[in-house]
Amino acid sequence: MDRRNATLESALVEARELYARRRPESLARHRAAAEVMPGGNTRSVLFHGPFPFTTARGEGCRITDVDGLSYVNLAGEYTAGLFGHSHPEIRAAVTRALEGGVNLTSHTAQEAEFARLVRDRFRPMELLRFTNSGTEANLMALACATIATGRRTILGFEGGYHGGLLTFGSGGSPVNVPHRVVLAPYNDLAAAQRLARENAADLAAIILEPMLGSGGCIPAEVEFLRGLRALARETGALLVFDEVMTSRLAPGGLSEATGVTPDLMTLGKYVGGGMSFGAFGGRADLLAIFDPRRPDAVPHAGTFNNNVLTMSAGIAALGRIYTPDVCSALNARGDALREALNATSARHGLPALWTGRGSMMCLHIAATPPRNAAEAAATNQPAKELVFLDLLERGFYLARRGMIALSLALAETDLAAFSDAYAEVLEQRAPLLRG
Repeated sequence: MDRRNATLESALVEARELYARRRPESLARHRAAAEVMPGGNTRSVLFHGPFPFTTARGEGCRITDVDGLSYVNLAGEYTAGLFGHSHPEIRAAVTRALEGGVNLTSHTAQEAEFARLVRDRFRPMELLRFTNSGTEANLMALACATIATGRRTILGFEGGYHGGLLTFGSGGSPVNVPHRVVLAPYNDLAAAQRLARENAADLAAIILEPMLGSGGCIPAEVEFLRGLRALARETGALLVFDEVMTSRLAPGGLSEATGVTPDLMTLGKYVGGGMSFGAFGGRADLLAIFDPRRPDAVPHAGTFNNNVLTMSAGIAALGRIYTPDVCSALNARGDALREALNATSARHGLPALWTGRGSMMCLHIAATPPRNAAEAAATNQPAKELVFLDLLERGFYLARRGMIALSLALAETDLAAFSDAYAEVLEQRAPLLRG
């Protein structure tokens, strides 16, 4: 280990020790949780060393942990927390729904109203169906694609995340559903064309996020998306846009923003107002296979697909709060923040940069922005952890992997304070971050 890496490791050890000393109650809760859950965890992304803190309450854009430490929440529930922790209109909508009763065992008045709001906002969804999560939405979209085409092979992209049962980080996951999947590097149209043509006779779908979310907030190049649209037509496969995360980045999602229309599209996260939510939809002729009036209908079950809490919160979220104008304004704020953070890095002459689009961004300790997941993984991960811990000690919580998803609850003063804290960290850690 060279001297610089040894010094970085030493700084990390000190930062972890400080983190642990200041959070004895979170440590106790973690140890108790580990008695009943493996690693004290039921959601892998929330784990980080030396142990994750436990939140006691949240309000607006702030959370307070069980040790009484307060943070400005910039992680934004990995894009689902768009409305902050206690938006009054969503609370009121959920309360009204509870007053009318839950588990109604029937169609409800809210579901068609919510579906119409979703359809009118996201134009590729001529018809749609609800699910309980983005994971379910993507699984159902691929089921639709394989049934409609009579084929089995899926073309995906390295670093893509399509839910807990369909993730392509590090080549895949042992818990992935057993589709036959071939993977190309993100933003590499030539590689995608080669794989698609090699598998054309059995290629059912091409699925991707129009900007990698978990893979590092790496936007797809527009020519890459256009090339995939043409490739799907050429091979007879269906183009599937996973906009579970990215639909927040423009009034009609990145499909609208890039001008590339998929055959199928999936949603999740914030669209249900912070409740458990997912949806898949697309061309009417494709979704028609789920019409229960047909004798050959494909079944799609789910006890909570149309639950009144999500339907009511979603109507408030999409219909009254996250209007197209509000969406555009939030994403303009995100672009301005990302530019300011990158200007701070440049001013210090440090290889620390933020990629992304609008209200989603991710930190990479690198001299040039990564274009795909492999390039993102090759950046300085220990240095990123150090920045994460340093920002946490200054009262700012972002995802351990460096991701930020802005909420509407954040004020300009919160973003300015975060920019100042980031500058302080760079000044303190400059010798360790500089190559």
